[in-house]
Amino acid sequence: MTTLDNIPGALSRGPETPEPEAGSRNVRLPLWRRLRAGLFGTPGNTAITLATLLALAWTVPPFLRWAVIDATWSGTSEECAAAAGACWAFVAAKFRFISFAFYPPALHWRPFLVVVLLLALLAATALPRFWRRGLLLAWLAGIAACWLLMAGTLTPPPVPSNQWGGLPVTLLVWTVCFGIATPLAIGLALARRSDMRSVKVLAIAFIELMRAIPMVAILYVAMLILPMAVPDGQLIDKTIRAMVMITLFWSAYLAEVVRAGLQAIPPGQDEAAMALGLGYWRRMQLVILPQALRTVVPAMVNLAIGFLLATSLLAVIGIVDLLNAARAAATDPSWLGFYDEAYLFVAAIYFAFCFGGSRYSMWLERYLGAAKERG
Repeated sequence: MTTLDNIPGALSRGPETPEPEAGSRNVRLPLWRRLRAGLFGTPGNTAITLATLLALAWTVPPFLRWAVIDATWSGTSEECAAAAGACWAFVAAKFRFISFAFYPPALHWRPFLVVVLLLALLAATALPRFWRRGLLLAWLAGIAACWLLMAGTLTPPPVPSNQWGGLPVTLLVWTVCFGIATPLAIGLALARRSDMRSVKVLAIAFIELMRAIPMVAILYVAMLILPMAVPDGQLIDKTIRAMVMITLFWSAYLAEVVRAGLQAIPPGQDEAAMALGLGYWRRMQLVILPQALRTVVPAMVNLAIGFLLATSLLAVIGIVDLLNAARAAATDPSWLGFYDEAYLFVAAIYFAFCFGGSRYSMWLERYLGAAKERG
């Protein structure tokens, strides 16, 4: 009888695989051939490509004429009104207002430093080599420094929060709320999968309640209901109230994303970690959560982009974000009515953040996948 012991090298070679045919090398095709196959490879693709080219030929030339050829790049509002193209002179004249809203012009160096500091922290967070405890401490110190700078606590005169606005407020609300909502979401996801019935029911009730309420209603709760819950009639800044409620709101959505990642991990991973003698929290920290979070990176980035765009809803409670600052700039009697240019400028800023986030998500997926293979 033939056994594995009678076959030399059977254990090391593994199953036999057929040799690849001579002409079947896995060679990456040139870019032009891949584009040709994708755009004109089938009759359906060809029809879609031709329809898209016709639509672009119909819309792009008039837009380029308005935005570039006939545009007014410098001058007064009268010169813009006499021209047929876009008035980018309006954006140049209102750039600081769109960026910083009603913050005192003489103190614009404060919100500028806040934007630089937040962008630096975001850039450091995007690089895996900085993922250590010091980054968390840097974020805590950075957020505190941003708030103190905007408020003028360290460098008088003080500036009340109702004069804050523009890009610093958008970035501050986005980064703080998303940063705090992420660990809350992990806790909620673990609680929803818990064997303790009371904890599981409370987590489900919170998640489903928050996901069933529109964000506008959450903001109205922050403005009208939350102050009544504070004892002794203490007044809490409306920006802080909004950030608290937005954080709770976003944590419910993030919790479902994290739960999906947890459910994607095979039960054998947890059972193997348990067999090694690891407790629940050590299994979550070392085995389950790293794999689950790596799985849901695209979904988390997608939610982060959506949350950035949703900060424009802050306008309903009187907080002047970037979009609302652009709208207010177009109501200036000296530059009345240039809404198209204002909204296009803000759209370019949002696009830069969102497109950069999507490309970063793709890079992070490849990086973590390569790290997993090396590990």
